[in-house]
Amino acid sequence: MKEEKLTNDDLMHRVQQALDNIRPYLETDGGDVKILEISSDKVVKLELLGACGQCPMSAMTLRAGVEESIKRAVPEIVAVEAINITQPNDPNAKLPDNFVS
Repeated sequence: MKEEKLTNDDLMHRVQQALDNIRPYLETDGGDVKILEISSDKVVKLELLGACGQCPMSAMTLRAGVEESIKRAVPEIVAVEAINITQPNDPNAKLPDNFVS
């Protein structure tokens, strides 16, 4: 039991380091991300914060940026999920003010 706790702490630390590497890019657009948990089946659950929580491109940011970074740094992670993905057709979705198309 104690060994599993150490493993989860180690995973949490390594996932946090992976996020710290991409956090400056998220912050540039007024966003951030917070780890909510890493489940026993190695699924990372996140909350997208700030602009990332309302952006219609949040699903793409999660998959192409956040998930890729985590899985590259911590190959034991099998999936990354966000509790608050904004769908592109959401009427409340808002692109960051500095978005350039």
